[in-house]
Amino acid sequence: MDKKAIIDKLYKEAYEKDIFNGTWLYAENGEIVSKGAYGFRDFDDQLPMREDTVFQLASITKQFTAAAVMLLVREGRLSLDDTVTKFYPELPYPEVTIRNLLTHTGGIPESYDENIILRTFQEEHRIMGSDGIIRFLSEDGVEPCFAPGERFEYTNGGYNLLAEIVAKVAGVPFEQFLKENIFEPAGMPNTAVRHIWSEGLPNDNIARNMVQVDGKHIRVTDSEDADVVAFDGLNGDDYVYTNIFDMFNWDRALREEKVLTLAEQKIMYTPGRLNDGSPAGEGEMGDGYGFGWGVVKEPTFGLFVSHGGGMPGLSTWFQRFIDCDRVLVLLNCRESEDVRANFSLWKAIRAIITDQEPEPVQVIEEIVKEPDTSKWASYCGTYEHPEEGEFILDEVFEKDGVLYAKGTEDGDETEFRLYPIGDHEFGRKTAWYTFKFEDGSVTYNEITCKKQ
Repeated sequence: MDKKAIIDKLYKEAYEKDIFNGTWLYAENGEIVSKGAYGFRDFDDQLPMREDTVFQLASITKQFTAAAVMLLVREGRLSLDDTVTKFYPELPYPEVTIRNLLTHTGGIPESYDENIILRTFQEEHRIMGSDGIIRFLSEDGVEPCFAPGERFEYTNGGYNLLAEIVAKVAGVPFEQFLKENIFEPAGMPNTAVRHIWSEGLPNDNIARNMVQVDGKHIRVTDSEDADVVAFDGLNGDDYVYTNIFDMFNWDRALREEKVLTLAEQKIMYTPGRLNDGSPAGEGEMGDGYGFGWGVVKEPTFGLFVSHGGGMPGLSTWFQRFIDCDRVLVLLNCRESEDVRANFSLWKAIRAIITDQEPEPVQVIEEIVKEPDTSKWASYCGTYEHPEEGEFILDEVFEKDGVLYAKGTEDGDETEFRLYPIGDHEFGRKTAWYTFKFEDGSVTYNEITCKKQ
């Protein structure tokens, strides 16, 4: 298999179909097999994407926060079983440990930070830092969602607290600690913790994130997601910026033990355990969630660890095959509304790196079947539905020879086109699930609703 040719062609087609705008790198045994860049890095399509363009990593950042913790554990300056109150006695979580925060098993509620951060931004026009979250938790005494170790619940807030603990224990800003102890030893000159909304862009080679609305890409700040600016002061869960080459160097640095020993990495790649002994994050995060890594072990390729990141207009992915020495970095800064196409792109690249022939990447228009419109009238009308749900279908109607649906999604009204993709079956561009009409009812998202 000529992986380079196949991957290069794959991303060229993905760009042409408007489902990829960014950079990628794939390597085996320390040798780069395929790398490249497509699209633009600015808002106005004036600056072509470069292979060395720097992207916001989003939640891939968590592995660097976890690495910082492990370095302090090595020095004996903290323990994985230390409670957060050892460092911040004012916090009302006396049983939550560093290990709980690393594995998302602490039960510290996340809604608190969204509420206080957004309120501060909207009312005071100020971007709050992670230290403000600690003050809020301490003063308001926000109750935990569950007892430590009772269950896995992925949150960003725990990693915000970890960043503050690292800075307090190290006696230097979190940004400086990562630079001096991780990025520089690992040979990552283009990597840094950045807060571009409050501090500005240091250069024009940083990719700008754009969302897609009604088929057009627009700036995040011009969309309903403009509040992402409010979170720009946080650390630990996000806000490491880097490029594909530095992430490749990070992979090599880990293998060569330039930052962390293999024994320390083994601890990080071991899923946390819940109180009942089951792996934390099992199913949701593969075989479980370690310290900033999702963990999977399979018969053919052995252990591999990975993490993704997402923000409005941004999607990132970093995957390391530990036993067979392969690494994949994907950085994309423009949103695609076609969920199926995004999934087919990921499925194709996943096939290639596991030595299989990929299936074609297709947008939903390419899988549409010639519709039998004779029954469309019977599909149209209003439908019964549950009182609550992430998505609720209210009505189906025909307009200009096309079938549409209205519904409520996350509390907001929405209208979208239904694409015929099978017998009595329709797809939606912005979601993976399908709508199947039969016997006066519609089935979607594993629920069946009768026509009224």
